[in-house]
Amino acid sequence: MSSGGGASGGKEVFRVVEELRSRMAGGVYPLGSLLPAQRGLAEEFDVSRDTVQRALKQLRSEGWIDPKQGSGTRVIRAQAVQSYTARAAIEGRVTLRGFFDEAFAGPEVVLDVFTLTSESLDMQVKGQIERIRLGEVRPRRVAIRMLIPDEALDLPYPRALDDPDGRFTARLKERLLDITRRHSASMQVELRQLEAEGLVETASIEIRHVMLTPTSKLYLVGGEQALHGPYEVIERPIVLDDEVTLRALDVLGLGAQLTHYVKDDNPGSRGSVFMKSWQAWFDSVWEHLAR
Repeated sequence: MSSGGGASGGKEVFRVVEELRSRMAGGVYPLGSLLPAQRGLAEEFDVSRDTVQRALKQLRSEGWIDPKQGSGTRVIRAQAVQSYTARAAIEGRVTLRGFFDEAFAGPEVVLDVFTLTSESLDMQVKGQIERIRLGEVRPRRVAIRMLIPDEALDLPYPRALDDPDGRFTARLKERLLDITRRHSASMQVELRQLEAEGLVETASIEIRHVMLTPTSKLYLVGGEQALHGPYEVIERPIVLDDEVTLRALDVLGLGAQLTHYVKDDNPGSRGSVFMKSWQAWFDSVWEHLAR
């Protein structure tokens, strides 16, 4: 556990890390591609080169990038999606962005999500809102239901190591809640703006909290398609606002392995059974446990 100077510096490192991680997981910077040069990133994020370097150091420690002197910083991790039943993709090669592209291609988008935070969903929804603004897709209705853990729940992660009095773990929890609040509020505003501009007839996101710890993330689209994947518990460094760096147990959400399922005409197929059982689970939790 170490500390440096300046609360604002820690916040800026966190902001850059969060955005770059989201872009790599979402395919903006695909696996094997090079990140923009540090100078370009510093200009884009309006931060110092030192802030960019510290952000890249954290991403390297998490296994996202491999910087090489003279040849740039290469992306070595992405959001892996394994599909056995994809209709619009080569088996095993569907992408997270492709999943959302297909979900938003129809006249109605009905999306149910169970997740630890709203970070990944916010990134994908904003990508689709951009497509709507460009006229690439024209859904009439967007309706999202999101289940997230109750803020009073004592989550097992993230949790600081070597933290006998729980002081740093409490700060990690507040950081997690801040991520979810910020991304949830951002989605609500963006969807309302979409509706106000008349680009869709209706657009909404309803959020409910439940006293359950997610051990996996779940996306369900219109009762027809699903993405599901477990959170992998990892040990990693986390930088707090005042630049205290903690070793902590956390879960891998962005970048975790997801499996893609599609309902078909065979009620006994793997995709159909998965969709039926998990849609029933989501509906029951939404109705009886969430608030």
